[in-house]
Amino acid sequence: MNGGRPRTLIGSYGTISVTRRGASYVALARIRDADGRLRRVTGAARTESAARARLKERLLERPGFGSGGLLDLSSSFRDLADLWLEDLEMRELSDGKNNYRDDLRLRVRPQFEHFSLGEITTGRVEWFLRSERAVSFSRAHHSRTILNQLFGFALRHDAIPRNPVQGTSPLRRPKGERQALTVEQINAIRDAAGRWRTGPDVKGPKPDGQVRDIIEVLLGTALRIGECLALRVCDVEDGPTGMTISVTGTVVLRTGSGAVRQDHPKTEHSIRRIAVPDFAADVVRARLAGILTTDPERTIFANRAGNPLSPFNVRRTFRAFLELADLAGEGITLRWYRRTGATVIARGASADAAATFLGHGSTAITEGHYIEPDRSVDRGPAGLLERTLRRVNPDTSLFSTDDGAGDDSALDFLDEEDIEAA
Repeated sequence: MNGGRPRTLIGSYGTISVTRRGASYVALARIRDADGRLRRVTGAARTESAARARLKERLLERPGFGSGGLLDLSSSFRDLADLWLEDLEMRELSDGKNNYRDDLRLRVRPQFEHFSLGEITTGRVEWFLRSERAVSFSRAHHSRTILNQLFGFALRHDAIPRNPVQGTSPLRRPKGERQALTVEQINAIRDAAGRWRTGPDVKGPKPDGQVRDIIEVLLGTALRIGECLALRVCDVEDGPTGMTISVTGTVVLRTGSGAVRQDHPKTEHSIRRIAVPDFAADVVRARLAGILTTDPERTIFANRAGNPLSPFNVRRTFRAFLELADLAGEGITLRWYRRTGATVIARGASADAAATFLGHGSTAITEGHYIEPDRSVDRGPAGLLERTLRRVNPDTSLFSTDDGAGDDSALDFLDEEDIEAA
């Protein structure tokens, strides 16, 4: 019998060491590969924690990495959550990261942190989701999305034999649950935005109207708020057939930096060009005319220093609009504008047209891999939005439903998006 240390298990690795090399950090570990050989694996990044995360990602990607690695059935849910969060840091998501992290910390982790992975059954997940559904559909949907990603991560790395989320009951949105704005609500918010802080008794500087214009652009484009705030001068094309905008980024909040423009939107499918209805195009043209700088990279909506507006501040002002419009108790958020656009386009054209306009991935595989890209821009959705949502003589026929039940099929695809701030 040979003496010395016991042989490292297949797929497992030893202590991680981190050294600094110039402006970067390099994390190193030795892993015993599927062929039984011990090999060095490294991960480099600008910070020590990011280097460790990069190394662990590369370790997880190695062939044969399985039950001898970081996770197995006896591992705690807490260990799974920590590793998944490290993996999340390596992925190119926008502000959705914070939403995942907060929902995991506040709701999901407390429910399962005392269980091992082998103890978390489909029945336990089902009971938890039912309790979440008793609070709200969106809460249950968010929790299910997080759990599905967590156990999908564990499954991909051979820690569990099956994903317990997959056997749970489908979540159904209750009929009549309001998902989009009504014409009356749209007009009430428009009116309140025009009146906000304009009276003779208002002290301090008068509002510059940016948030008023932002909600008009959201109404006409169905953009996410971060995408709207990330629009630059160079993203706008205004020609004889109308205005077109390119969605190429989003504004996110970063610790220590505040609001910054990220050079990619929420998902790969979100990169798109869309036509803008006239009522929203008029707002964009007025904003462009008031920009003094010639910098094409400058965002259309900006603070006094010329930097992107904070989504947090926009939402705060929008809540003031709701208060003034007597709609504060309706649960309305800026996301309702996106759902309103989806509803109008889905009813007037199709759910596929709405998904494409909103940058959703339901048609992306076919278009990206099988069909030659069409560089022209479909102005049909913009025409529907113009006809339905313009200020003067709008055609409200697409809002003519009895109880809102017809919204379900038109809006279901939105529920497949990553979690985003309301």
